[in-house]
Amino acid sequence: MCGELTGWHERLVERWYRRRPGWIDGTEEFHRLCRKYIPEGSEVLELGPGPGGRTSEFLAGWAARLTGLDIDDSVRGNHWLDEALVYGGDVFPFRNECFDAVVADYVVEHLADPERIFLEIGRVLKPGGVFLFRTPNVWHYVSMGARIMPEWISSWARDGESRGVRTYATFYRCNSLRCCRRRLGRAGMEIVEYKMIEKEPSYGRRSRLLFMMMALYERVVNATRLLAWARANILCAARKAVRPEPLGSDA
Repeated sequence: MCGELTGWHERLVERWYRRRPGWIDGTEEFHRLCRKYIPEGSEVLELGPGPGGRTSEFLAGWAARLTGLDIDDSVRGNHWLDEALVYGGDVFPFRNECFDAVVADYVVEHLADPERIFLEIGRVLKPGGVFLFRTPNVWHYVSMGARIMPEWISSWARDGESRGVRTYATFYRCNSLRCCRRRLGRAGMEIVEYKMIEKEPSYGRRSRLLFMMMALYERVVNATRLLAWARANILCAARKAVRPEPLGSDA
């Protein structure tokens, strides 16, 4: 039964999205943002990489050295990382200003205290370094549903695709432009690019009708910038301020 459901879902995604001229998925769009702001050959810290995925693979091929920091010791099995460390919840185990970039892919929504983590990110970034992240938009129907529905309903809507995968609590405490700008600013970082994107529905695998309704939603919110606030995901690039040169430094 699950194979049959996955079959029709894959066929519709192929027909309505992958064959669309110029279409790229959300992960590739996030990676393009990373390429734009992270110089090739940088020292990069990935937060929450887990046992590895497309973003770890991408960063491993782009960075000179990739370090991973995660609360889950499964990070030790991430073969894309040059170094894997388990985070105990205190300060990051790195000296000041040692990374050119910090990347967090679907991590910010899990932070109970994002401002404290942003301060640590700002501390370990070199002046002019960048923090890039992808996270759900708090005003999207998936995020709003996740806050009021049990996890099993969410898993059912995805046809149980996350079964056997450890899940973490979500807080959505920095998942809007206003919150991002304020909390990043307090950590000494300024947003240089902020995008709202809506891609193919990852939910609705249990029902063709549900999937079609979600696909219609995607068409509507992508039809005008006026509805960008209702799109599924936030892509954000923030830069740490560069310290001004002291007066008389050229003397």
